[in-house]
Amino acid sequence: MFTMRFDMRAPENGAPASELYKAAIDMVEWGENNGCVSAVLCEHHSSDDGYLPSPLILASAMATRTSKLPITIAIFMLPMYDPVKLAEDMAVLDIISGGRVSYVGGIGYVPYEYEMFGTDFTKRGKMAEEKLDLLLKIKGGDAVVHEGRRIRVTPAPATPGGPVVGWGGGSPPAARRAGKHGLMFMAQTDDPKLGEIYAEACRANGHEVGFCMLPSQTAPTTTFVAEDVDAAWEELGSYIMHDVLTYAKWNEGRSDVSSISFVKTAEELRAQNTSHRIMTVDQAVEYVKGGAPLGLLPLAGGLPPELAWKYLRVVSDKVMPQLG
Repeated sequence: MFTMRFDMRAPENGAPASELYKAAIDMVEWGENNGCVSAVLCEHHSSDDGYLPSPLILASAMATRTSKLPITIAIFMLPMYDPVKLAEDMAVLDIISGGRVSYVGGIGYVPYEYEMFGTDFTKRGKMAEEKLDLLLKIKGGDAVVHEGRRIRVTPAPATPGGPVVGWGGGSPPAARRAGKHGLMFMAQTDDPKLGEIYAEACRANGHEVGFCMLPSQTAPTTTFVAEDVDAAWEELGSYIMHDVLTYAKWNEGRSDVSSISFVKTAEELRAQNTSHRIMTVDQAVEYVKGGAPLGLLPLAGGLPPELAWKYLRVVSDKVMPQLG
């Protein structure tokens, strides 16, 4: 079993965006029939490498090429959205997908993204709280009066109550926000204090304690599987390092995010053997049998699709047959 995450980075040394978007849509169609359990789409804005800014649009395209594959948008940056328009888009996508698209909201952490949208980076928590409260009230199609405005999202979504929305982040306020609203919580680290804060906020607001993901700092979040690992590092290293270096730049000074590495070379990354890994077939089989899906980033760093497909087929042809 595996997940596929798409951030659609297209740096100058990688494939063009037009090829990457086509490949991503082809890949989810392939993945649905070859052991993929979820496609995950991320969001950032004004990135030099074209990081995906409109995950709902890509999710819509993917939904039309699949029939049962779950699609998760994690995260969408709620302070940058009009919650009414977002709820309308969610409803339409819920109908198109048959209720297969779920969402994890967050506030982001890159100041220039907020500058682009003309919003105050320092007030993003307050904005998120206000917008989340409204979004949760209207996403199911119920009529709501908000600040004197009558709001009703039409058409109604296919999912009763609207699509699933969770919350993500690595701070105590993020954990409290998820608990206050009774949402699932996806943390950025395995700090047990975040889980405790989340559970306390759930109970304090009359909610059952929901799903809380506290990812291990050493768990692989970007994985490839290869029959020749040495050759794969030679072929993939520069693309994977683009992912590593750009996230490290955005998260400079932080050490509490499980998917981040601050190494400078592919050799160091390989030796670190934590967030970004190239596994042998046997290692991949053992990992999945241990209870976790492989987290694939098939187009990492703008990886040309012809190379990406080669490594995906190692998963389908060599790993999956050993998992029954």
